[in-house]
Amino acid sequence: MAYQGFAQEYLGMPAVTRAYTTACVITTAAVQLEFITPFQLYFNPDLIFRKFQIWRLITNFLFFGPLGFSFFFNMIFLYRYCRMLEEGSFRGRTADFVFMFLFGGFLMTLFGLFASLFFLGQAFTIMLVYVWSRRNPYIRMNFFGLLNFQAPFLPWVLMGFSLLLGNSIIIDLLGIGVGHIYYFLEDVFPNQPGGKKLLLTPGFLKMVFDTPEEDPNYNPLPEDRPDNQPRDQDQNQQQHPQ
Repeated sequence: MAYQGFAQEYLGMPAVTRAYTTACVITTAAVQLEFITPFQLYFNPDLIFRKFQIWRLITNFLFFGPLGFSFFFNMIFLYRYCRMLEEGSFRGRTADFVFMFLFGGFLMTLFGLFASLFFLGQAFTIMLVYVWSRRNPYIRMNFFGLLNFQAPFLPWVLMGFSLLLGNSIIIDLLGIGVGHIYYFLEDVFPNQPGGKKLLLTPGFLKMVFDTPEEDPNYNPLPEDRPDNQPRDQDQNQQQHPQ
């Protein structure tokens, strides 16, 4: 029964959230089982551009460290806020959600070229948290039963918690910065006088990820109609013959 409940919950996750969290868990498990090592995954511009190890552009977003408190903490926040975004403000807009992933990952990678950052998954999680928090400004949050605050303060609370754990806050600041850039360009600037939408999702992403809407004027052939039932107007004509 527990397995069935887990399987049902897993299959009920929206597609992008399921794909990303699954990739993170599988990557961590592969490292834990020593199939691969973190040295094969981390962000290294020299190896990417000189040795053409292109996979590092992706794998550095998938590894959150060895199994432990930090890993589970990041996975909980990643799953929770990625899912709430995908089922909330991005509901029915999978292509736009994927584009946000690509845009955020691109900016973080650019920053990684000039800084000694090896793994960017935590920054990516903070970006998702930041975008969600700015789009839900009136939700009250509770952090481990110790703090009560409005949602927009959540990324800063997480950064403070990371600082208490002795971690560098550069990653958190990067996630907040990239999240704010996306939020400003997507939600703020287009609504300003003279502003316009600058982040346009490429058409090929919409073709791949978004289900085309049905044309209300489309008239299928009789043999293609569900259960071969006539349309309402056909039924009306049969009921009221000329």
